[in-house]
Amino acid sequence: MITTVFWKKYLWNNLGFADLDSEEYTRRTTAVQLGFFTAISGAIYCLIYVWLGFPGMTLSSASYIVLFLIALTYLAVTHNFNVYKHVQLGLILLAPLANHLIVGGFVESSSVILASFITPVIALTFVTRKTARLFFFLFIAITLIGGIWELLIVPPVRRLPDFVISLFFTANIIFICVIIYFLIDGFLRKQEELRTELRQSLETLRATQNQLIHAEKMASLGELTAGIAHEIQNPLNFVNNFSEVSVDLIQELDEERQRPVPDHDLEAELLDDLKQNLQKIELHGKRASSIVRGMLEHSRASSGQRTPTDLNALADEYLKLAYHGMRAKDKSFTAQYECMPEPTLEPVSVMAQDISRVLLNIFTNAFYAVQARSKQEPADYVPRVTVQLSRKVKQVVVTIQDNGSGMPEEIKAKIFQPFFTTKPTGQGTGLGLSLAYDIVTKGHNGTIDVVSAEGKGTSFTITIPA
Repeated sequence: MITTVFWKKYLWNNLGFADLDSEEYTRRTTAVQLGFFTAISGAIYCLIYVWLGFPGMTLSSASYIVLFLIALTYLAVTHNFNVYKHVQLGLILLAPLANHLIVGGFVESSSVILASFITPVIALTFVTRKTARLFFFLFIAITLIGGIWELLIVPPVRRLPDFVISLFFTANIIFICVIIYFLIDGFLRKQEELRTELRQSLETLRATQNQLIHAEKMASLGELTAGIAHEIQNPLNFVNNFSEVSVDLIQELDEERQRPVPDHDLEAELLDDLKQNLQKIELHGKRASSIVRGMLEHSRASSGQRTPTDLNALADEYLKLAYHGMRAKDKSFTAQYECMPEPTLEPVSVMAQDISRVLLNIFTNAFYAVQARSKQEPADYVPRVTVQLSRKVKQVVVTIQDNGSGMPEEIKAKIFQPFFTTKPTGQGTGLGLSLAYDIVTKGHNGTIDVVSAEGKGTSFTITIPA
């Protein structure tokens, strides 16, 4: 397109294009530029017609120039682009018929009509697809009307000599080639602008994505750090407190021994208190060690070595292990448990050590849930945990169900978060289910889903590609 500084300033300052977005500005600029170019071409045709001695042939081109200038002046005064657009569409639509009538038929005016067939392409550059489609159908209809007019009503009249027809035929080919060049050049330039904008948007999106990822990592790190600090601080507070008390006890014991007549009963009492303090220090020290060990397990990278594993036997083994582990902590606890294997299940290639940790953690949580409910329910409540393995197409499904206390929705949404636990302080680190989720989803490309209803029980479904 014409892209001189003067041209841009004219459009920007006088035609009301200053406040438009880039796409609309390009569309309207194209419409006006094509109108100018067509008017200039029409003026050249008029000069050639007059020079060749056929002034009557200038009526069509001269009419187009006058009407175009009127429409452009109206646009400059009112900034109403729709009026200019429809006038321009009407002019380029009626140009073939006008040339046909003035020159003397389609055959006689074929050299001039040739240029008119570029008009549907011109219209498409500055109107919507729907309007351009309608324009194209109207253009075809008018062309058919002109052909029928020539065949049935007004026979063609030869009014131009051969050299004029040849001259205009050559001029129209050049005219069409120039217009096609400008259209393609504008299209390619627009594509380049779109690619540049897309590239910039993509870079901005990547930068924003990196910022979001960084912010998410920092938020997760802050949450993890807060959880670590909270979990470790409790046992450390006990260790520090009992250590200070033990120092005081030792000092008091030392003072008692330095007396001429020591009180042996007091010494025995002080030693007994000191022993209890040391036992509590040991207990809470192990508690802190277990938290650190759980953290290390949570952050430890898996070896990634997979071996064919009998999941039926693995699930049965760790179900029994979890039950007897609960029994070791509470001799009064009893529950029914059952593992329902899949007879047709062949060994599955998994990281057996990691999967066993997943199963043991969920089994232990299930027994803990039924134990908690058994302390609140009447005597006829029967705690029960079941494990069922099944095989789907290229998948192994392990379903762990319990009839424990269940979970409300707000808790269920958080159970896979690190350091989130519903157990009392000292009975859970909140890392087990988070670790299990990572092992199943990231380590084995599987899924782990939970369905729970408060007061009715919980069901975990683990799906692993086989």
